[in-house]
Amino acid sequence: KAGNLFEKNAAPILHLSGLDVTVVKTDYEGQAKKLLELVENTDLIIIAGGDGTVQEVITGLLRRADEAVFSKIPIGFIPLGKTCTLSHTLYPESTNQVQHITNATLAILKGETVPLDVLQIKGEKEQPVFAVTGLRWGSYRDAGVKVSKYWYLGPLKTKAAHFFSTFKEWPQKRQAALMYLGPTERPPEEPEEKQSRPPLYVRLYRRLRLYWSSPPKEIPQEVTPEDWEELNLSTIELSIATRNRQLDLRRTEDFMDICIEADNVSKGQFVNRGSQKMRDPHMWPEGSQCIQASRCILQLPEGTEGSFGIDNEEYEAMPVEVKLLPRKLRFFCDPRMREQMLHTAVQ
Repeated sequence: KAGNLFEKNAAPILHLSGLDVTVVKTDYEGQAKKLLELVENTDLIIIAGGDGTVQEVITGLLRRADEAVFSKIPIGFIPLGKTCTLSHTLYPESTNQVQHITNATLAILKGETVPLDVLQIKGEKEQPVFAVTGLRWGSYRDAGVKVSKYWYLGPLKTKAAHFFSTFKEWPQKRQAALMYLGPTERPPEEPEEKQSRPPLYVRLYRRLRLYWSSPPKEIPQEVTPEDWEELNLSTIELSIATRNRQLDLRRTEDFMDICIEADNVSKGQFVNRGSQKMRDPHMWPEGSQCIQASRCILQLPEGTEGSFGIDNEEYEAMPVEVKLLPRKLRFFCDPRMREQMLHTAVQ
C-alpha cells in the first residue's frame, strides 16, 4: 500500500521537478541501514515511509565513517507508514492522506529546512542506534504494542489492551538507576563558508614548513569534571525524548526531556491514560518527574526483561547511554511550519 501511495502521489512530482531521482525499495527490516552505508554522491536523501524507516536511515547514516560530512546532506520525509511522528513537526495537519503526501513532496522541492536533534543510544556491546523522537520503557508502551491483537473489538481495542495488561502483577514498576548531565549552552549557528583551495606552491610551502619545524609544546589544559546527578527511580514508564515535537529555533540551551512517571497509578487511571498515550506517547501525566539533560546513563537491575521502544521500533531492554546530538540533521519542512516556529519563539 505504501509503495502504491508513493508511486501515484509523490514519484510523479519528484520526476517532473527535474531532479535526477533514484528510487530504492527496501524488502526487509534493516535493509535501509545497509543501503545508507553504500550511498555516495547524493545531494539529498528522501525517506518515504514511517517512523521505523526514518530510524533505520538515520542510524545507517550516522554509523558511517564519514558521518561528519554525510550528516550535512538535507533529508526529506514523505509520511507513508502507520506512525509518522515527524510529520507533526514538518508539515501542517491534514485528514486527507493523499493531500498530506503531496504537500510533503512539494515542501521538499521548496527547499526550506529545519535542524533536528538526534539521540545516540548505545548499549554495552551493540553499535549505537539513533532516534529523532525518543526512547520509551514501561507498561504503557508494552500495552500499546498489543492493541492490534484486539482488532475484533473495534473502537474498544485500545482500552481492552490496557485493561487486560492490568491482570499481570500490579502495580507494574520499572526500577533503575539514572545518572545525567544538565543542559548545555547552545553555540551560535555559523553559516557554512566554502573556502577556496590555496595554490599549489602555497600548499607545498606549508607542508615543508610543517616538516622542518619543531613540534609545538603541548600546554596542559585543565579538564573540568562533569557534574553528574544520580537518581534511583521506580516508575510505571520512563521516556527520554528530543524536543523536536516542540521545536524552538531560538532556544539558548540544548537538552532532551527525561520523564519519570509515578508508579502509584490505579488500574482505572492506567486504562484511561493508555488511550491518551496512544495519541501522544510522550505526554506527561500529573505527578511525573521531568528532567532536562544533555546526556544520561540508564542502569537496569541484572535480569531485567522486556523491551524499549526507540522511535516506535522494539529493542531489547539493556543498560544504555543516551547522548543528545543537538541540531545534528537538517530536514525539509513546509515553509509555513518554519515561519510558525520562528513566530512562536519570538512571542
